[in-house]
Formats: sequence, C-alpha cells, structure tokens
Amino acid sequence: MDGGIIISNEIYKILENEILNLKLKPGISLSEKGLRARFNVSRTPIRGVMQKLETKGLITMTPYMGAIVTLLDFDIINQIIYQRVAVESMILRDFMKICTPMLIERVRHLVRSSRVLIEDKFDARKFFLLDSNLHEVWFAEMKKLYLWNAFQNAQSSYSRFRLLDIAEMHNYEEIVKEQERLLDILVKKDFDAVEPWFIQHLYGGITRLGDRVYTEFKDYFLHHTCEK
Repeated sequence: MDGGIIISNEIYKILENEILNLKLKPGISLSEKGLRARFNVSRTPIRGVMQKLETKGLITMTPYMGAIVTLLDFDIINQIIYQRVAVESMILRDFMKICTPMLIERVRHLVRSSRVLIEDKFDARKFFLLDSNLHEVWFAEMKKLYLWNAFQNAQSSYSRFRLLDIAEMHNYEEIVKEQERLLDILVKKDFDAVEPWFIQHLYGGITRLGDRVYTEFKDYFLHHTCEK
C-alpha cells in the first residue's frame, strides 16, 4: 500500500475517533491549515481525509468557510431510537426462544463487566462499547448483523448522542441496573417485559439529558431540533 494512503488512513482514524468520542465537539471548526500543521503533512492527504469525513457525515464542508464537525440532529436520533425499539424488541423475543444457559452466561459476563467498570476506574468509551457488545449478542445469534451494523453506522448523530449521555450525565448506575433487569427478563423468559424494557433503556438518554439539550448542549444540535 502506498505510504501516502497509509498516512491518510491513520489521520482519518484519529479524527474519526476524536469526533465520535466528542473530543472534537459538534459545531467546532476544522481548518485545513491547522490539520496540516498538526499532522505535518501536505494539503493532498488532508483534503482526502476531509472528503472522507464529509462522506461519512462527520463534518460539513462549506466553500470559503472551511469545515465544521456536524451538529447532532435530534429528529434523526428520535427516529433511530423508535426504529431500534421496534426491531430490537422482535429480535430479543426471538433470541429468548433459543437462549441457552451458555448464552445467558455470556450476557451475564457483559453485565458484570459493566458493573466492575463503574466501581473501578471508569472510562465512558469502554462503558459505551460494553453496552454495545451486550446488544450485539442477540443480533449475532439471530443472524441479524446487517441490521446491527446499520444501527452502528448511524454515527453522525446517534452514536455521539449515546456517548454524550454516558460522558455527561454520569448515571452509570442507572444504566447498569437496566442491564441487570434485562438479565432477569432473559432468565425468566418474560416476553411481555421486552418492549417496555427497550423503551426505558433506549429512550433513557433523552430522559437523562432532559432540558440540557435545549440549554447547556444547545450548540451541539441543529437549531430546528432545539425548539420545544
């Protein structure tokens, strides 16, 4: 592989991670000149990186204005959550029909890992990934990874919103208790409890952030989504 391509890929991964982890916050400006100086590279690789970030919906390029990290779209976030509640409730109910003790232990291990993390040296990104790994179990077992990847690819708004909830609200105990409740639902095969659980769990970020979406974090969101 060409050395320039390798460098471009490395720079892209760094910036992608910084955007998704909210180190580069929604609405912040990114200048080509500043990125060239930061990574000590020429204009060509930086322009390639910025084009790729724009294609992924992570930055918006404006002629003569430079680039900004895309704002979160609360309307899209709501629609993705609505979609996940409907789809994931069905998948989990199907998963419960074939759920073996070994699969329950896999879920239990992930829930315990989340519990250990919040009681030790907490890392918001690791917590986010553990929660994602938990959900991925039933998608993988039911051979629905195409759907799972589609949700994961909704990074521009939804994934960053989830991390904002985890990093800023500090309600880790509440989320872990929800995970523990899920484990109980699986063990008891309580099919009626599945959809209410997803509604509580997936809409939890909206509930926890509350009015801060319209005040403290207003600049992170598209203006039309900040109107009550």
